[in-house]
Parts: sequence; C-alpha cells; structure tokens
Amino acid sequence: MDTARTAAYLRRIGVERPAAPTARALRALHLAHLRSVPFENLSIHLGEEVDLTEKDLLAKIVDGHRGGFCYELNGAFAALLAALGFEVTLLQARVYGDDGRPGIPYDHLALRVGTEDGGDWLADVGFGTHSHLPLDFAERGEQTDPGGTFRIAPAPGGDLDVLKDGRPQYVVDQRPRALADFGAGAWYHRTSPKSHFTQSLVCSLVTPTGRVTLSGNKLTVTTGGEREVTELATDEEVIAAYENHFGVTLDRAPRVAEPVRIGGR
Repeated sequence: MDTARTAAYLRRIGVERPAAPTARALRALHLAHLRSVPFENLSIHLGEEVDLTEKDLLAKIVDGHRGGFCYELNGAFAALLAALGFEVTLLQARVYGDDGRPGIPYDHLALRVGTEDGGDWLADVGFGTHSHLPLDFAERGEQTDPGGTFRIAPAPGGDLDVLKDGRPQYVVDQRPRALADFGAGAWYHRTSPKSHFTQSLVCSLVTPTGRVTLSGNKLTVTTGGEREVTELATDEEVIAAYENHFGVTLDRAPRVAEPVRIGGR
C-alpha cells in the first residue's frame, strides 16, 4: 500500500494516521474498523467474485465502501497495519461448530500483531460478534472486553483456543501463513451448501451503543443489551437499510441462492 491508499483506508475508518505503531494505536484502529466496515457475506448472494489479493480487497472495502467476511476484512486490515509499521502475521484458524468440533483448515483468518512498544496481540476484525479490542496474545488468563470475557488457552499440538464467555470460538495454528493460502477456505465458504455463509445473509456492524445487524429482511438494533427487531416488508426497505445503517449502496436486494445439488441429490 502506498501513502495515498493508506490515507484513503484511514479515511474509510475515520481515524488519523498514528504517530507510531503502538498498542494504543492498534486498539484505536481495531475498534474504528469494527465500527466502520461491516461483517457481511453479500457478495456470495449477489454473484460477485471474492478475490484474495490486496488490490481486490482494497478496491472492495476502501473504494467500494463495502465490508466482507474474515478473509477479506482481516486480509485488508493486515495490509493497512503493515503499511503503518506494525509487524503482522496471518494465522489460520478452525471455527468450533455447534457440535464442539473445529471446522475445516483455513476456516478463519486471524492476525498476530507486534507493536513498537513490545506488545504482541491477537487482532480480529472479521469474526462477527467478537472482541472489540485486540487480545493480549501472551496472556492466558481472562481478558475483559466490551464484547465479552475472552481467554486464550493452550490447545493440543501447540495451537491456541480462543474462548468467549467460556465457550471455544476457534482454534489458532501459530504458524505464519500467506493470504493466498486461504483461497481454498474462501472457496468452500462461498460454494458449499454446508457453509453457513451460503445458507444465510448477514450484514453486521458494531456501534457506539451496541450493534446493528441485517439478516435477510430482519433488522436488529441492539442498544445497551436491549434488542429491537424490525421486519422489512419490501426490497426497497432492505436496500435503504443497507445504505442507512451500513453505508452499503446496492442496486438490488441480495437473496440467498439455492444450494448446488450434485448428482441429482
């Protein structure tokens, strides 16, 4: 990322360029990203390609004022952090399912970020309802965050479990990865009928008072723990909600596609 692209990204999330790549700066960038760039899977249901290159991710998130899912959000955020002088390592993770078992390899992309003042952090702006601030990578006790109580715990094989409010969220492989390594995981989640991304629509954003989420035609605004749910009656209302709540401009309302059937099944 050159200076102009970095400046454009910082404008996208509404923050000034930090004076140095410190832990304090990382926290500010992390929270600003969550409040500005939605977690969304609309491309899957709009027939748009998802290309995991820095150029394409920045074009979508910065120029197109869109969001994305983990590979896109954390991939782009990694590029921004590196441009600002942070030490960034891409990590692959497997997300725990309802059955308590981790999913496929490269199920999720998370970031390990080193700061100039000696900090070592787990940053993740691409996991939906997760920590609002980076987690201390070396800390094994509970870490209190606006998003809940988190803990990073040792797992078999040198991996690390990330828990929220006592429940395992995903297991992290600590070996460094490249963005291109996540292509198979992104393809799976864009195409498999077993992926929750192909089964539903989601667009969600952290707000100063809670969170706003649009799932299909159901708009949920959470304020101080109180949830207000509105059923949107028309496509026009859905399109307006994307614009008004997320800054996402669409020319049509996305719809969940029928899963691909193989061999007549």
